[in-house]
Amino acid sequence: MSDFIILLVDLLKLVLPALVLVAGAYYLLQKHYEREDRLRATQKDEKNTGVVLPIRLQAYERVVLLLERITPSNLLLRVSPAGQSASEYHRVLLAEIRNEFSHNMSQQVYMSEQVWQQVNHAREDVVNMINKGFKELPEGARGTDLAKRVLESVLTNELDPTARAISAAKQEARQTF
Repeated sequence: MSDFIILLVDLLKLVLPALVLVAGAYYLLQKHYEREDRLRATQKDEKNTGVVLPIRLQAYERVVLLLERITPSNLLLRVSPAGQSASEYHRVLLAEIRNEFSHNMSQQVYMSEQVWQQVNHAREDVVNMINKGFKELPEGARGTDLAKRVLESVLTNELDPTARAISAAKQEARQTF
């Protein structure tokens, strides 16, 4: 029995240092692979940021441009009512807003849901303002009458329906870099 114990102790003298050596090597290799994975992930994030960031900033630019283009004062300057009846001008204005919005709808992918909802709400406010102005006009009114009514509405409310959405888009764009 004592020979067995001596043999077991001798065996432990050989196996124990080997186990400690294997465990240490395993630990060091695991830490090395974790560090390599983190480095690869960081490089991938930096590469994606270099590609995605300019696209996101361009999306914010396009959305702000959309909002500026549908701001009532800018829209009425850009789309002239000359020679049109109020109903024709009403249709043209709504079509212009719809076209601008549908052309830039894909930009929502690059911004938060909250900002996109504000953009959508601003569009609805402008459409409602134009519709309200049109409904208040007498039968046979001219396009210039509708333009005046919408501008009066903007001046009376002292609030640009797109201002809040423009501000939110600019603020979120600043946070991306």
